[in-house]
Amino acid sequence: MITPTSLSRTEQVIQIVHRLFIHTDNYNWSALQSEVLLPELHFDMTSVGGAAGMRYASDICDEWAEGFADLDSVNHLAGNIVVDFDKIGATVFCYATTTHYKANAKNGQTREQFGTYDMHLTEADGIWRIDTLRYTRKFISGNLELT
Repeated sequence: MITPTSLSRTEQVIQIVHRLFIHTDNYNWSALQSEVLLPELHFDMTSVGGAAGMRYASDICDEWAEGFADLDSVNHLAGNIVVDFDKIGATVFCYATTTHYKANAKNGQTREQFGTYDMHLTEADGIWRIDTLRYTRKFISGNLELT
């Protein structure tokens, strides 16, 4: 567990962002809920479909688990992370590339999405959690249907 004394505030926030992607890539939905996301958060992935609004972390994880079920691997790479602190927490911006891999796809084994994340995190008793998560896809390439 990340403790307030082991890392600076900025490092603590960045660790949570990294854990978002690592736990997602490892399909570790329980850790995503217990270490990264607030139980209820503002969720916006309208750039890839759906509506923005308040969502339960458990519902988001269930949807991701179902969406990734046919994939052999998911890999997120994040960079250009910018952290700013406000009166109630921290805002984070980063670029991200996501690769979906399916070994038996006949028209190419990968699909890649390129975009940005905007997040807000709040801190309570030295523990940071994401309370807002927005993804904006810039473009997608590869075998879009992974068929």
